[in-house]
Amino acid sequence: MKDGAEGIRGAAAVASSANDRIRRMSVASVHVHYVAKVEKKGRTRAEVDEVIRWLTGYSQAQLEALLAAGTDFETFFAEAPAMNPNRFLITGVICGYRVEAIEDPFMREIRHLDKLVDEVSKGKAMEKVLREPPA
Repeated sequence: MKDGAEGIRGAAAVASSANDRIRRMSVASVHVHYVAKVEKKGRTRAEVDEVIRWLTGYSQAQLEALLAAGTDFETFFAEAPAMNPNRFLITGVICGYRVEAIEDPFMREIRHLDKLVDEVSKGKAMEKVLREPPA
């Protein structure tokens, strides 16, 4: 039987391995699932792309090129032209994690994106998804 410290180290190694796998995963391989998720709920790819552009500052042409090139998530976020400063207004739980409590900056960006897509799929108005102040 493992002692407590060994079990914790093992859990950290598993989490690190999963994070590495996510970093190397192509954005295009996940984008198709984001689109399928929102389309099942009557929303569109254009809305998925809009939240991605809002979050990262990429233009639509840049986003299309990155998807076609098979860019991985680590590069995608590292080279984003202008991460939206309002992304820190994204709060709540996604995939069992409280977004604002995630310590790893990379994983927090992934969960920001997941949360935005989740909100689109749940029918939330785009101005609320994009954290736009009331007019």
